[in-house]
Amino acid sequence: MKKEEARIIFMGTPDISSRVLESLILHGYNIIASISQEDKPVGRKAILEATPVKLISQKYNIPCYQPHKIRLDYDFILDLKPDLIITFAYGQIVPEAVLNAPKLGCINLHGSLLPKYRGAAPIQYSLINLDKITGVTLMKMIKEMDAGEMYAKKEVEISIDDNSTSLFKKISLAAEELILEILPEFLKGNYKGEKQDENLVSYAPMIKAEQERLSLDMDIDHILGWIKGLSDEPGGYLYLEDKKLKIFKASILNHENNHQIGEIIEASKKGLSVQLKGGVLNILELQMEGKKRMDYKSFLNGNPNLLGKFLK
Repeated sequence: MKKEEARIIFMGTPDISSRVLESLILHGYNIIASISQEDKPVGRKAILEATPVKLISQKYNIPCYQPHKIRLDYDFILDLKPDLIITFAYGQIVPEAVLNAPKLGCINLHGSLLPKYRGAAPIQYSLINLDKITGVTLMKMIKEMDAGEMYAKKEVEISIDDNSTSLFKKISLAAEELILEILPEFLKGNYKGEKQDENLVSYAPMIKAEQERLSLDMDIDHILGWIKGLSDEPGGYLYLEDKKLKIFKASILNHENNHQIGEIIEASKKGLSVQLKGGVLNILELQMEGKKRMDYKSFLNGNPNLLGKFLK
């Protein structure tokens, strides 16, 4: 089947998926519709803001559907008679009736090297778990979550400076490259899937709000992993006195243990450092509750006398 002929529906919501959608459009694929999560209110005035996938769809005059719950509202998909559905970071579980609708099935771009990190937060957990390599898997969608046969993978290197924001961008680029490489032959029926090894399966569930609080019971390496995994959004935090202190960027100063856990041992132009289990963390960018995000020098200008205080 030629790319101009195949009736393709694209399902996705955030920036990383909108990039892939636009690339498919620009490379001549016949995207007959997109499906995205509902628009969400943003800011104090709660103004509805279109999802990135919806914005790209509007740019190219492609219909964008936004069902509240796709498991209950999907007849429009059946009516569109798609040959193929491509999903990437859509955000809802796709019902079996939709999975069975296209002639060529449903394929999904997943942000990990499956079978590692099935679930909603694979990119964040690759940082949390201090991985050096992650990637994207193009896979068949089946009823079980992220358990379908794998068609192709592309590795992505995690650098020492990566956080979830930068890694999402890398994954988006890799996903774009992967789908453009594989899709022409896939439409011809030339790709066979490889079953996942169930013995190697691990999970990356959605991160809950209570997990955003950094635990001082963890060693310094894993706290830094959580800081990276939660940055730039929503941000991992500790408490300074009775206020949340979000830490967006940090580095390990050393692996010495000469002070009490949580104690601020440096608060000057030299740095803002706190003793953790297994080493000293140098805090570079942070945000006090009710204030703007800033570098540590600006923070210290407005918060003197921190030396000897404790983060909890």
